[in-house]
Amino acid sequence: MTTSAHGRPPLLTTLAMCLCVTLVVGMVSAVNLAIPDLSAGELHPSAEAVVWVVDGYVVLFACLLVPAGALADRRGRKGTLMCGMGVFTLGAVICAAAPHVSVLIAGRMISGIGAAAVLPTTLALLVDGLSDRPRRRAIAVWASMTGLAAVLGNVGGGAALQFGTWRTLFLCLIPLALAALLLVAAAAPATARHPRPAAPLGSLLLTAGFLALLYGIVSAPQSGWSDPAVLGPLAAAALLLTAWARHELRAAHPLLDPRLFARPAVRAGALGMAALFTGMFGLFYLNGQYLQYAKGYGPFGAGVRLLPMAVALLAGPRCGLLLERVCGRRGTVVVGMLVLAGGLCTVSAADARTPYALYALGAGLTALGCGIATPLLSHTMMAALPPDRAGTGSGLQSLAREVGSALGIAVTGTLTTAVFTARLPAPLAGPGHPTTVAAAWARTTDAELHAAVIDAFTAGLHTATLALAAAIALVAVAVARWIPAGR
Repeated sequence: MTTSAHGRPPLLTTLAMCLCVTLVVGMVSAVNLAIPDLSAGELHPSAEAVVWVVDGYVVLFACLLVPAGALADRRGRKGTLMCGMGVFTLGAVICAAAPHVSVLIAGRMISGIGAAAVLPTTLALLVDGLSDRPRRRAIAVWASMTGLAAVLGNVGGGAALQFGTWRTLFLCLIPLALAALLLVAAAAPATARHPRPAAPLGSLLLTAGFLALLYGIVSAPQSGWSDPAVLGPLAAAALLLTAWARHELRAAHPLLDPRLFARPAVRAGALGMAALFTGMFGLFYLNGQYLQYAKGYGPFGAGVRLLPMAVALLAGPRCGLLLERVCGRRGTVVVGMLVLAGGLCTVSAADARTPYALYALGAGLTALGCGIATPLLSHTMMAALPPDRAGTGSGLQSLAREVGSALGIAVTGTLTTAVFTARLPAPLAGPGHPTTVAAAWARTTDAELHAAVIDAFTAGLHTATLALAAAIALVAVAVARWIPAGR
């Protein structure tokens, strides 16, 4: 039995899937709060190494989502999920014991490989065998958890760092991951396999293409978008993804048929979710820095002050259901995206003298918009695909989220750093200028210069959040054209 008598997933199964989602998505955001402690710690990482400690996980996570979802469809979803949680836990063990920063990065990448097998499989297991209404409810729960997990990652990560070091973050993760693995073993249903020939070349081209794309995106804030080290991978990504599309169009059993994107619902879902998570993770990139540097809170205090986002994410799906009765699916998704853009505009007004309540309002609106639109976009994509491709479809929408997350961090980091360095006070400007608040503060003890550095940072925050809001509003127009208008 994969569902209860009420046509819903059993409660224990839902809890197991939610715990898995919380762990793998929460580790995208939790490590951001560890950057100051890691940078000052015994590993002495370079600025580039710190970037890869954070984003090495995201890159492998995103690149392998579709192949992992397809593998789960072919070989069994429960087994794939358990293997993924095992690899994720192994990566956490390596990170906790890492004697060198290169080992830490390798551990993060191993965890990312495991996470790629976890995220799409959780949704495929939740919706297996459900009729439309319970299926929509299960998707709404899962979609809400993917956003909520990022907030919980900040809170949990902040607590671990407040009372320990960056290693404590990974040590606390290990027992939680083992508990999730045992819960999956006990509660997850064994679903039918859908045997199809493997697609090794399609998997290789797709993975390599997105690996090159995300490498270029992640490297851009450090190297600059015009640097050959960025343009080269982006050009390689274009070539590899073009080769993948041509191969899949000729394949008898494609990994992910590009013709699926001819369906407006699939295009709307993928583009909409990428835009939503670009905005959300752009804000997550700024949250910790603003609350710690501009407002003076510690890591745990900063994490706790993001809880309004968690409340808004939980309220979002219910608001979406009410709006859908009035506005229909299309109108509700557009409203959600515009609410998110409005939240970013509110955050853009923040500086060191702004009351926390105003910042919390902007962050809450950003999360509320994501909570309203994400479940509908997710359900629209899943409904457009046959049931035997649930793992592949879940992998596709998870890929859209992770690409959006990486793009949000990269674009926000680029814009914030560019404005920050341009606005630095004269004693700190010039050749070899600092590119972070911590580095600028380390060069002076003057209180007025410290305040000027914070003003330069909040000017960068203003530019980045307004740019994200404008981009999301434009994407909402395209999504409105493609998404089905029904209720």
